[in-house]
Amino acid sequence: MIRKFSLMMTGAAIGAIAMVTVNQGMVFSSRADAAGSETYRQLDIFGDIFERIRSQYVTEPKDDQLIKNAINGMLQSLDPHSSYLDPKESDNMRTQTRGEFGGLGIEVTMENELVKVITPIDDTPAAKAGVLAGDLVSQIDGENVRGLSLQQAVEKMRGLVNTPIVLTILRKGADKPMKITIVRDTIVIKSVKFRVEGDDVGYLDVNSFTEKTYEGLEEAIKNIREKVPEDKLKGYVLDLRLNPGGLLFQAVSVSDAFLDRGEIVSTRGRDKNDVERKSATPGDLTRGKPVVVLVNGGSASASEIVAGALQDHRRATVLGSRSFGKGSVQTIIPLGSNGALRLTTALYYTPSGCSIQGKGIEPDIKVDQPLPAELQGRVEARGESSLRNSIEGESQDDSGSGSFSYVPPDPKDDVQLNYAMDLLRGGKTNAAFPPNKDDVLSAGGACKRV
Repeated sequence: MIRKFSLMMTGAAIGAIAMVTVNQGMVFSSRADAAGSETYRQLDIFGDIFERIRSQYVTEPKDDQLIKNAINGMLQSLDPHSSYLDPKESDNMRTQTRGEFGGLGIEVTMENELVKVITPIDDTPAAKAGVLAGDLVSQIDGENVRGLSLQQAVEKMRGLVNTPIVLTILRKGADKPMKITIVRDTIVIKSVKFRVEGDDVGYLDVNSFTEKTYEGLEEAIKNIREKVPEDKLKGYVLDLRLNPGGLLFQAVSVSDAFLDRGEIVSTRGRDKNDVERKSATPGDLTRGKPVVVLVNGGSASASEIVAGALQDHRRATVLGSRSFGKGSVQTIIPLGSNGALRLTTALYYTPSGCSIQGKGIEPDIKVDQPLPAELQGRVEARGESSLRNSIEGESQDDSGSGSFSYVPPDPKDDVQLNYAMDLLRGGKTNAAFPPNKDDVLSAGGACKRV
């Protein structure tokens, strides 16, 4: 998976209420079985080992780090997505949920131990200060970037609004390093980008699910409809590739934007009777226009919910390669000043009753995006079932192969996008487009409704 970091995105999301899912929408409360005497005996063993390490390990360990690692070891033995979040990590999660923070407005990655600017965001402090795509940041406020992780560098560049920061930049063609002073401002995460392809297709790129995603989608569709006459608009491409997920209630809202009725997603916890369903409300923002949804190996969790709902209701044709297969719900349990606990508490099911976990969404039309020569042999296709200690899904694909999560930077090279536009314009035909609405909810086949 091609990894990209952004000063706009700094981790998974945490809700603001007492107990709320990362992929938000449900509040859980349950009473655990009382611990037996054997459990307390095992805890005595843990306490004994902890004291031995503190007193006899070759170098003096830090108590708080020992305990944090022990907690995470316990949680990570359950599944790949449960973990303990210290206060700083909890704050980072809240940042993504809010969809805005104090920062510079640049998307960055790491290259040769330096921070490389992928792109400055329009009308942000970085863009106004003259930061360019391709710039390499070698120092942050005089401190060398070499030796820092990307996460550490990003944390140093973020900060309070109206506070200054000095970046030392290496730019191709410049004869010496440049020092640029930037004053931080509120950066709004744009989780929805849009454009008109040609003059007849609306392109909607939903890259994450934050508190502002539905609002951004609504605005995007409104703008497209203002630019393209109704009789000329062929339809929409909803691009969910490289979308790792986010808030459940936003995934429900985005699905609802294209649906008039019916179940969108259900979740089931440990208790088989603990089932919660989310349903659509009347009103289709696109007024029934054809929709093609793009997915690949980087489409996970909340994005799989949207693709699954539109596919099962035959509202859209799903095109691309198999999605990641993360069909589990993580609940964030605040621990006061001690951070938070992220715990897997339920599994997602599509409207047809199919579990997403370990299986993902199979596209109606399979179209693989070729990897460029420089990436061949350097990246691998991975899915949820390939992760250590992943929860086994009811219809799991044990190959764990997943699919590649590459999207070309130039739309001209984007085989999946161009195939979708050809479908909408009539240049290509396929039995799966438009979807047969009389076949609603048959996609589940052997899946049993919960």
